[in-house]
Amino acid sequence: MSDDLLAWADSALPEILDDIEHLIRCESPSHDHAAIARSADLIAAIGERRIGFAPERIVIDGVTHLRWRVGSPEPEVPRVVLLCHHDTVWPVGSLETRPFSIQDGVLRGPGSFDMLPGLVMALHAAGTFADGRGGQLSNAAITLLVTGDEEVGSLTSRALIEQEARGCVAALVLEAAGDDVTGRPGALKIGRKGTSMYRVDITGRAAHAGTEPEKGLNSLVELAHQVMAVLEFADTSVGTTVVPSVARSGTTTNTVPAHAWFDVDVRALSIAEQERVDDAIRGLTSHTGATLTVSGGINRPPLETSAAQGVWVRARAVGEQLGLELPEAIVVGGASDGNFTAGIGVPTLDGLGAVGGGAHADHEHAYVDEIAPRTALLVALIRDLLDA
Repeated sequence: MSDDLLAWADSALPEILDDIEHLIRCESPSHDHAAIARSADLIAAIGERRIGFAPERIVIDGVTHLRWRVGSPEPEVPRVVLLCHHDTVWPVGSLETRPFSIQDGVLRGPGSFDMLPGLVMALHAAGTFADGRGGQLSNAAITLLVTGDEEVGSLTSRALIEQEARGCVAALVLEAAGDDVTGRPGALKIGRKGTSMYRVDITGRAAHAGTEPEKGLNSLVELAHQVMAVLEFADTSVGTTVVPSVARSGTTTNTVPAHAWFDVDVRALSIAEQERVDDAIRGLTSHTGATLTVSGGINRPPLETSAAQGVWVRARAVGEQLGLELPEAIVVGGASDGNFTAGIGVPTLDGLGAVGGGAHADHEHAYVDEIAPRTALLVALIRDLLDA
């Protein structure tokens, strides 16, 4: 059976690569809802070919998500949810400077690692269960959920993700794999930091910078004080990072700036740390008399290792049956939609997608020779979890 599964994945690789190419060429930046809708159209067409029927199309606040349900329609049967997203960080036009290519076994292009290969792998894996090749789902089911706003915090899809995951045997996340502690690629992810996102708005008072600066209240000076203040909220001893990331102030060079703002990215391994930093940021006080307004908050809870350990053990055993020696699993700072599923108590394993590197960077890439075996691993793990 393992040999048959690997042989199937090898034979499917040309079609998998063709589907990946089409998705990369259909650019899908998170904030461009029209581009996300076009991407959803393409994914729906690919999925209808691979799975055998069209998905449900779910549009929330202009963002397009897709859902396939494969197997038994009964609500109480064992079920696995596959989590994918089709939005990327790359604006339309990125293909001009980062074209799709496959050369010397390396696949490149916007989204080539994060996470379009993982999405295509999930479509093909679900297809094997839709037609019975992967296993029989007469008393089990799979949900494949493809969301359109993961890269910007899943603000419209969080409730949908939690709804689909609740009560599942496991959530399998097709985000890209990582490197283990030795630098070996292909490590599955058994832990992720929780994320919080804030904006601190500062309101001062404008004045002429040359003739009467003393009549102004400089929002940029206040911003400088606050940036230094939030840096103190980090605690590297427990893995908590607090990073001021984007800032803006002022209108003209000869005006005391009346308004300023800056964004803060917070990552933590525990809810307690997220709440500590949340209290600290909301407790910021002005140094100059400017008015401070804090918006945002805790976005994703941590994916704690206790949520992943059981599924990881099964994945490693399934890999051994396939003749695949998986690297040791890892804990990473980046968050995913798996944080949400783990946060509601669903066993969650992440990093089942592409093997490569360069997420969000110019050198983003995936290794072609890893795609087929990882797709076989996904099918085998679903089969094991559902006893299909």
